[in-house]
Amino acid sequence: MGKLILAAALSLALAGTAVANDGIGSVSAGGILFGKTDAVAMKKEVLSVSTDLIKVEYEFLNESARDVEETIFFPLPEYASGYHGSPTYYGQPQQFTVDVDGKRKDYKTTFVAKFDAEDVTARLRQLGLSDAQIAYFPSHTPFDKKVTPLTAAQSKIMIREGLLAQLYDEEWVPAWTVKVIYLWQQKFPAGKVVRVRHQYAPFVAAGPGASYLGDGNAFEKKYCGDKAFYKTWNRLAAKQGESGFVNAVWVSYILTTGNTWKNGIEDFTLNLIKGKSDELVSLCFPGTFTKINPTTLQVKLRNFHPKQDLDVYFGNVEIGGAHDGVAPQIRP
Repeated sequence: MGKLILAAALSLALAGTAVANDGIGSVSAGGILFGKTDAVAMKKEVLSVSTDLIKVEYEFLNESARDVEETIFFPLPEYASGYHGSPTYYGQPQQFTVDVDGKRKDYKTTFVAKFDAEDVTARLRQLGLSDAQIAYFPSHTPFDKKVTPLTAAQSKIMIREGLLAQLYDEEWVPAWTVKVIYLWQQKFPAGKVVRVRHQYAPFVAAGPGASYLGDGNAFEKKYCGDKAFYKTWNRLAAKQGESGFVNAVWVSYILTTGNTWKNGIEDFTLNLIKGKSDELVSLCFPGTFTKINPTTLQVKLRNFHPKQDLDVYFGNVEIGGAHDGVAPQIRP
């Protein structure tokens, strides 16, 4: 029965966190979740978003008369297991940590390999592939890790079954995608508040693709820029001469996972943290933001049931180091 419950929850994790691909390739990660619960309420969530770090602080309350233990999931963005020239948007995010009631929480790591919406993880293992061979391919991996090559027999079968696709140079690479999932067991004692905090460095889209507004229609639909925003953006762009670009970063976050908890998010705070006071920030989001300090904008909502995920535009930024992914560490 436990395996059936875990399998169903994994399916929910995959179905409930569709990956958003933005511009030149930024991808979304989001909050923790499990199957819809009538016992545990998310009393409070404080989400702080910057170009360098996403930090989430929760307060959960088991409102039932008995203790509840749940498997908690943090699904990562799905990625192709085939050719990758760099680790950008690929693998696992840096700096991921989980703390429960002030103490570091260990977590397991699993993954699902999918081909044409079909789970092929078991088939790949049946063919003798290791976790490393499934999670990132032996050739073309951007990570500094040695992976055992496939055998000729494995390749022959996988080509016949369509699990390998041919590149332009006649090399065969995986046709499947991989979704890595962090998970851990969490006990919620009856009537007690449990405080959970996690953080990670987000994958971001940057460079000219992120800095260009196009004709404004697509940007307006996604980021809801107002007249003051466009006026400032145009003034800053004019200072750049012929390039006309305002250095920008796009950050995405899957917010709708909050709907898996009882009553949604009862007390929600969003902090948008700029790297410097003259950065531009634009996003589509309910409520009115308040300037807390020169670099922080904040909005508070009650009984929040997110209808869409979060996409934030940070303009006039100083482009720093890349937030490259790290090699998947599949931990039992």
